[in-house]
Formats: sequence, C-alpha cells, structure tokens
Amino acid sequence: MTKEFAIIDLFAGPGGLGEGFSRAGRDSDKPMKIRLSVEMDDYAVETLRLRAFLRSFPSFPIEYYNALNSGDALPNWAELYPTNWKHAQNEVRQRVLGEEGVFEELAIELDRAREAYNGNTILIGGPPCQAYSLAGRSRNSGKANYVLEDDHRHYLYREYVRILHRLRPAAFVMENVKGMLSSKVDGGGIFSRVLDDLEAAGDGYLLLPLSKTTPKDGTRAPAKDFLVRAEDHGVPQARHRVIVFGIRKDIAAGLHLEEPLLGQLQTPVSVEQAIGDIPSLRSGLSKGDTVEAWQNALREQASAIASSEAVPAQVRETARAVEKANELPFQRICRSKQQPNGMPHHLRGWFSDDRLKALLQHETRGHIPGDLGRYLFSSTFSRAFGKTPKLAEFPEFLQPLHRNRSTGKFADRFRTQVGNRPSTTITSHISKDGHYFIHPDPMQCRSLTVREAARLQTFPDNYVFCGPRTKQYHQVGNAVPPYLAWQIAKAVRKLLD
Repeated sequence: MTKEFAIIDLFAGPGGLGEGFSRAGRDSDKPMKIRLSVEMDDYAVETLRLRAFLRSFPSFPIEYYNALNSGDALPNWAELYPTNWKHAQNEVRQRVLGEEGVFEELAIELDRAREAYNGNTILIGGPPCQAYSLAGRSRNSGKANYVLEDDHRHYLYREYVRILHRLRPAAFVMENVKGMLSSKVDGGGIFSRVLDDLEAAGDGYLLLPLSKTTPKDGTRAPAKDFLVRAEDHGVPQARHRVIVFGIRKDIAAGLHLEEPLLGQLQTPVSVEQAIGDIPSLRSGLSKGDTVEAWQNALREQASAIASSEAVPAQVRETARAVEKANELPFQRICRSKQQPNGMPHHLRGWFSDDRLKALLQHETRGHIPGDLGRYLFSSTFSRAFGKTPKLAEFPEFLQPLHRNRSTGKFADRFRTQVGNRPSTTITSHISKDGHYFIHPDPMQCRSLTVREAARLQTFPDNYVFCGPRTKQYHQVGNAVPPYLAWQIAKAVRKLLD
C-alpha cells in the first residue's frame, strides 16, 4: 500500500513551499498533503486559506474561475461551500511561533498528525530571515543601542527545532537566507549551531545537501554545500538560499547517494522568457496622472537623456527612440492573457491553467517624473550594455537628492532586471518601492507588477494573493519559489520510498 505523508508547514508565508509540496503530492503513487500551515501575517493567512480551500476539491470550483475571469470579487466561500471552508480554516492557523502558549497549542495537532499518519510526516518551513540577511544586518548596525544577542529573531529557528523534536517527522526541509552562513552571535557562527540542533532533534537526523553530493565518508557536508541556486533549477531568478534537508536516521540507515538530490542542472531561464508574454503597461504619475501627462513626462525625460553629452551614445540613441515613438503604452492595468511563446515548456505547463482566461494582478504603480527619468536611463543602459548601471554612472541631473548617496551603500539603488538573464532576488523590499525591480522595456518605464514578480517567483498564474497591492508584493517577495519547492518535494518523496 502506498504511504501518504502529511505536511506541516511552519512560517508558511503565502505558501510557496507548501504549493510545491502539495502539487508534488498530487501524484497518485506518491501522495502528500498539507495537514497544517502556521503563519502570523494577516494577508498571507488569507492567501493560505484561499489556497487550502481550493486544494480541498479534486479540481478548483467553477465559481473561482467565474470570478477571476469576469473580474468580480470572490464569493463568500463559507456560505457556498461551508465544509470545505471549515477544512481550510482548520488547516491554516494564524499564530506567532515563539509566543507564550503557541507551542503547547500546536503540540496537540502535531501529536495527532504523527499518530494519524504512523509517523509519515514531513516538516517544512523557513524561520524569519531579517536577522540573518545581509540587508537586515546592515540596517541593524545603524540602529542605536542595537544588541545582536538580544534580537529574538536570531533564535526563531529554535521554534522550528522544538516542533521538529515533538513531531519527529520522517523528513524535514528548512529554508533560510544565504546570510545565515556568515551570521555570528556571541562570537560564533549561527549556522553551525543550527545544523547541530537540527541533527540532534527527536531521534536524530541525517542532514543532506540538495545540490551537492553527500560526503561518502559519513561526515556532515560543509556549510556552503547547503546553498541552493534557484536559477540552476529552472527558476528565472538568481535566488541563493540555504536549504537543509534532513531524513530521520532510522530511515536513512544504509542510504547511499551517488548524485545530488536535485539532479541535473537546467539551462537558466531569462526574465524575458518568463514575463515576455505579459502585456505592456505604462507606469503612472504620483500626482496628476493621465495618459497624456505621463507620456509627456516620459518624452521630456527621454529628451533630456538623449541630449546629454554625459550619457553614453548607445543610451542616448534608445532614449531618442522613446522620445520619438509614435505609440507609447497607455494602460496601467490589463487582464488580457497572451500565449507564452518564448517560455520553456517545463515552465509553460507549470504556470498555465486552461480554465483561467484572464491575467491576474497586473497593475502598475505611480512614480514621480524624476524617477521616470532614472528608470528610463537604467533600462536603456541595461539594454545597451547588458548590465544595470551603478548610481555613479547616472548623469548628475538624474541623481536622487539623497544625503547619503555618495556613501556607496546605494550603488544599486535603481536596478533594471536585465531581460536576457534571470532576475536578481525578488525580496520583500519590492513592497516599498520598485527601484530595485525595474522592467527591462524602456517604453514601459516602470517597476514590475505583482504578477510579473510572481512569475519570476514561479507562482502559478491562478495563484491569487490577498490584501492590498503593497501586501501582495510583500507576500511574493517573502516566498520560496514553488517550482523549486516542487522539485525538492519530489526528491524528498522519492528518497522516503
């Protein structure tokens, strides 16, 4: 009889890891399904509950597609399908891991899952990364009276370990930022402590890297081998993350692995391949936005760039083409779906849903005229030279009026996602402004939309992010790419068999 595994998802965000694991678990010969997701953010919880509700059906209900295709609000699921909605509410819990009483409450569910599935459970999740990320450490260093050892976020991984110890799953997957490898607390490296704690939890775990060969002498893999490069596995994004896979020692007995678990590397997928089929839009103006006002503002900025001797000739030429263009984009929102002709087949099947007739959450932000000029310069420079310009390469009239611009800390302040290679890492900062996520097409002169960012993160096109647009961006940036999670899930499930 085929074993079915229950998945417990901690620090779940909008469900990137869970989406990949549950999608892999739909294979009839290797079933897995999410039993419990735990997340603290209001809007991420809404997103998780919606997805849990949809997964409770053999195929998503027709009312979901009717609403998405027409642009109407989603129905009241509690009234329409009360049993399925109650299932989603039970599956997704809004809790703050680490707060008093939360572990004790969840321990009841963990025990039930372990007993119901005879120990066939898988724990997944990624503790919050702000204390480990390079950007977070830089921000913290500038805070008055900041004491590294007093930052509880350094130790949230212990809540993951605590649950690992209680659940004693067959396997676990823990994800975190690359900065964890170099983060130090109390004079020592945090990552070695994390590995020690994971290894010793429950009945003991064998820790395996996903993208590197496991040492044949039985020793633990070097810390750097736990780094996974998403772009090497078909994700159109250079996202480098620490991912630790552990398998319970009684299951791992006699295990011999000759190849990396994630298998053969894939050809990198570019930004243009991933989002090239998404319709063109214009950005907006922060004040007084109309089509004419925006187009006039863009032409003025293009004219200034095209006539400046401080700008490279190739950039001036493209800027002049924008200035003289007969047609510029006029829409700020578009729901028209197009065929993804340039997309690799493996991603085309991953993103597509034949029942979905509309493009979701593709709407632009507004910018001040000065930022239009900076976005235009960055995107034209990137098109000409195949790389995004540093702030020092911007002409003086496009330099932002920041007091600390000369410190060098903001050298990549305006970063275009170059079209012919994978994007840089999509982070939660995309919710604050689009300066690091400029669209490669100079004619559009804008930052990425939620749907474009979701594509680069490999969320399926039918994945709806709940809440206002800022919160949608935040969820996308905080997620694990589902397509990568799907590959990890398949590797984990195969090993467990």
